[in-house]
Amino acid sequence: MFPLRDHNPSGRTPYVVYLLMAVNIAVFLYAVTTYTSPRLMAGFYYTYGIVPAELSYGRHLSSLFTSMFLHASFMHLAGNMLFLWIFGDNLEDEMGHLPFLGFYLLAGLGAGLIHVMAGPMSNVPTVGASGAIAGVMGGYLLMFPKARVDILLVLIIYFRVFSIPAFIMLGVWLALQFIGGLGADPNTGGVAYWAHTGGFVVGMALCLPLWMKRGGPVFWNRTHGRPDHPDTHYTYCPSRIPRLPRKSRHPHSRPGPWGK
Repeated sequence: MFPLRDHNPSGRTPYVVYLLMAVNIAVFLYAVTTYTSPRLMAGFYYTYGIVPAELSYGRHLSSLFTSMFLHASFMHLAGNMLFLWIFGDNLEDEMGHLPFLGFYLLAGLGAGLIHVMAGPMSNVPTVGASGAIAGVMGGYLLMFPKARVDILLVLIIYFRVFSIPAFIMLGVWLALQFIGGLGADPNTGGVAYWAHTGGFVVGMALCLPLWMKRGGPVFWNRTHGRPDHPDTHYTYCPSRIPRLPRKSRHPHSRPGPWGK
């Protein structure tokens, strides 16, 4: 289940989202072109990624920050940047540029600490912006639970794009992370489920003051949980791309709206 876009236009240019994406991409390109062997890359991750055992002994505390800008593969990077692109611009619009940057970094730090708490003696380095971006998703859920999100559902050979409320998409994602965390050993590496789950909860908590400032439940009642854009409340559609009808082979068929 992959999100493609949300129906929630932002009112200002998301410069911080652009900056974060640029930094993540630049660091990834630097890493893959500089550390060209598995041994060198492993050393790079061990130095700048989160190694819970090291943090448990008070060492490499800076890795809580640096790990947020490292990624293990192109698909890891692409997935994180897609989620940041879809959900980050609206929170930056609501918070302002610098407050959003602080929110993002704090969510990432909180996610990293929760990951360490889940497996404090693990020596496996963890990298990725997923925890911080999970915080963005948690804040988005609090502010816009009924914003529409287009998702691509892939079931083996079945592909379909659906437009569903954000609370369903984000709720399913959070449930999968929580269930995955229950069934995974945090000491063996793999997906950092507890960083994802923790980052999501931290993001919601950090966004609570903004939500209360907007009116809390009154804000939801006023907007029905949707983005506060009256012109888009009830005009969601799967796509703005017009459908081109197939050209009929019958010699006497009438032309369609796009001509013969």
